[in-house]
Amino acid sequence: MPESRRGVLYGIAAYSMWGLFPLYWPLLKPSGALEILAHRVAWSLVAVIAILAVRRHWSWFRELLRTPKRLGLLVLAAAVITVNWGVYIYAVNSGHVVESALGYFINPLVSVLFGVVLLKERLRPWQWGAVGLGSVAVVLLAVDYGRPPWIALVLAVSFGTYGLIKKIARVGAAESMAIETLVLLLPALGYLVYLQQQGAGTFGSLGTGHALLLAGGGVITAVPLICFTASALRVPLTTIGLLQYIAPVLQFLVGVFVAHEVMPPSRWAGFAIVWLALSLFTWDSLRAARKTRRTVPEPVTA
Repeated sequence: MPESRRGVLYGIAAYSMWGLFPLYWPLLKPSGALEILAHRVAWSLVAVIAILAVRRHWSWFRELLRTPKRLGLLVLAAAVITVNWGVYIYAVNSGHVVESALGYFINPLVSVLFGVVLLKERLRPWQWGAVGLGSVAVVLLAVDYGRPPWIALVLAVSFGTYGLIKKIARVGAAESMAIETLVLLLPALGYLVYLQQQGAGTFGSLGTGHALLLAGGGVITAVPLICFTASALRVPLTTIGLLQYIAPVLQFLVGVFVAHEVMPPSRWAGFAIVWLALSLFTWDSLRAARKTRRTVPEPVTA
């Protein structure tokens, strides 16, 4: 199988798993969102250490310790992804799957704004149009919900911030995840011990199956990340940009057709504007990529 096709399949697998996450977290009830988050952190560390052990890849750790700035960025990334994971688990288990999908739909537009404001990047006119449409959609959905769609906004901003930090830190996916979960391990374990002492912990008290599901949160966190990394190494960034919409589309479908969340006409209108903005953004990105390829001179061969 050609490497490019293999990369696309890895990407589809990663984003499909992320898109189906809303089916997994409700299985962990009656565990609360914070307890699930703590278990996710702890078991994710176990999973990623197992991956690194199989690869026998440890030399990066010593090198990272020599660069305090990158280490500090990963500590900051750990704090940001904790917010993202916690809000997402809360959203799914409290009946806000559709709103969480909205967060990942508008995430590319948030990343673009970060690029403009923080990295001084320049947007093309069509990109500004996409950002403007996204802003209109958020206002319309705020009117529909009767409040700002805070779950969507927190998810979009936190994941956009996380991506920005990871871009600056430039550390591999598994290596970065190992440091991030290691930073969070003590607070996570402390909270779990506290719950068990108070008799409020659910690990082990609801049977082996429930305990395995809690531990499985680490596996389902690590496996999509591995697939994503394998995809990113094999396919162009524009392909990754298109594949990323698989996750929120699946989340949206789960929210509407599995969780049966209410979707009044005004909410459909808001999502339609978001989809229009993303279509415009994607079209302009593909057009620019094709234009760049045409202007790059062919290498001269003897």
